[in-house]
Amino acid sequence: MTSDNSSREQDEATGGGAAADAATEDFVAHRNLLFTVAYEMLGSAADAEDVLQETWLRWAGVDLGTVRDRRAYLVRITTRQALNRLRTLGRRKESYVGSWLPEPLLTTPDVAEDVELADSVSMAMMLVLETLAPVERAVFVLREVFDLGYDEIAEAVEKSPAAVRQIAHRARAHVAARRPRGEVTTAESRRALAAFRRAVETGDLQGLLDILSPDVVLLGDGGGIKQAVPRPVVGADKVARLMLGGLGKLDMEVRMEPAQVNGHPALVVRLDGELDTVVAVRFDEGRITGLYAVRNPEKLAYMREEATTLSR
Repeated sequence: MTSDNSSREQDEATGGGAAADAATEDFVAHRNLLFTVAYEMLGSAADAEDVLQETWLRWAGVDLGTVRDRRAYLVRITTRQALNRLRTLGRRKESYVGSWLPEPLLTTPDVAEDVELADSVSMAMMLVLETLAPVERAVFVLREVFDLGYDEIAEAVEKSPAAVRQIAHRARAHVAARRPRGEVTTAESRRALAAFRRAVETGDLQGLLDILSPDVVLLGDGGGIKQAVPRPVVGADKVARLMLGGLGKLDMEVRMEPAQVNGHPALVVRLDGELDTVVAVRFDEGRITGLYAVRNPEKLAYMREEATTLSR
């Protein structure tokens, strides 16, 4: 082997290492954005993590010299991978036992401070997004949440910019008709949730009725693994009596802890110290109009892991 060959191979190896470092830096820099895009499209933190793994594998093989906008390119890969997985999840949900709810996600206070982002990842909004077709959901998330341009979105979903504009208009109207009716501050949400928690813990039926909207809806997701209401329960009296009656039958220590879940105040329910249920809420005009109780242990695994990581 000649010294010239050796020098050339060393340069190639060094260049390859530099490219790998650059790819890693770009991916890490945009990881939170990519995760949020995937999560809002899928409603599952575990699946969003899988999409990020697939995105990284494809990104690591890209010639960065050919990429004009690395952020846009990463978003495009993530969106396409999420769309593929979303179609698979759609088939999986068809055989799901009981109500399907998004996987709850522990969020930091800075997410709550970003009102638009907090609204877009709220349990109520995630359920609204579930009613959109896969491409509509992708377009809505990329346009309304992250304010991407129509040309950029068109590349991500493989549609023309004109088609994307039409899809965005349709999705926006669909979501607007279903989103929460009134603005509620974080402080108001915390006060209402504290009143709800106090009423449940003390068995105060009237206190619960005072904080629940007359047409409140309770959804429970046990995934066929844990017991949960098999279908929506509607009405303040029914919901209040069901909750108080159910807790009264439990022969174990019940502890409710406030938490920041999906950008909003929520309750974490522990039975004998173990995470059992996450209760997210929807507020409209000062009252609770939606209760979303996730018990499926598979959907709590990611949150359990995140809570352990944050406590270290």
